Amino acid sequence: MSNFGHYIYCIISTEQDRNFGPIGINNEEVLTIGYDNLAMVLSLHPIGKVVVNSDNMLTHEKVIEKVMEEFPSVLPVRFGTIAASADEVRNLLDKRRREFCTALKEADHMVELNIKGSWKNLNSIFKEIEQENLDIKKVKNKINKTGTEADEKTRIEIGKKVKEALQKKKEEEAEKIIDHFRRIIYDYKLNRTSDDSMFINAAFLVGKGHEKDFDNTINDLSNDLENKVKFSYIGPLPLFNFVNITIYPEEWEK
Repeated sequence: MSNFGHYIYCIISTEQDRNFGPIGINNEEVLTIGYDNLAMVLSLHPIGKVVVNSDNMLTHEKVIEKVMEEFPSVLPVRFGTIAASADEVRNLLDKRRREFCTALKEADHMVELNIKGSWKNLNSIFKEIEQENLDIKKVKNKINKTGTEADEKTRIEIGKKVKEALQKKKEEEAEKIIDHFRRIIYDYKLNRTSDDSMFINAAFLVGKGHEKDFDNTINDLSNDLENKVKFSYIGPLPLFNFVNITIYPEEWEK
């Protein structure tokens, strides 16, 4: 086993050894290695770089979500972190004990809730953009009046202006959605949207006990914007977007 190390998923507070089953990367058993009342959740993995692909990244998140079912406070560790030995794990838990204990205590009162919002009819959004943007409207009106097709330079210019206007509209609409949640959240993070129709992909940091308020708000928004926007909502989740423990290679060596 000398060529194998320990792939780290997250950190929890426990004094008991745990086995979560063969749910890790490469279907390895997910176990804990602890020091005092802290433990790292991990599985065996060849020492070296972890293959970055969707399967491994999804497994990383799914393991943390599984751990969260039993432990309400979980600190996600950055994807791809490997320790060479159990002693390295224990030494780091000892060295950064105060930091991890403080973060676990803070995380114990929080959950992450994620929403995505997409326009149902993108063509109508482009029409709105054309009506709202004078530059685009002028160029298109000029083309329509002359009855000629736009040359390549003009098409590129229009395309660029539409792209910029769409991004601006996304930001404005996302801000309107976020405003509805400000009174019940501690923080939020906007993530990249996957296509033109998606205008918001946001993670919200919410205090435990306020999930119902969040549910009611997203339900109200879904009803009010039923004809225009489709929302998707997942949570509660580990604090993936707000806690991402980073362990640098040199730390294992100290």
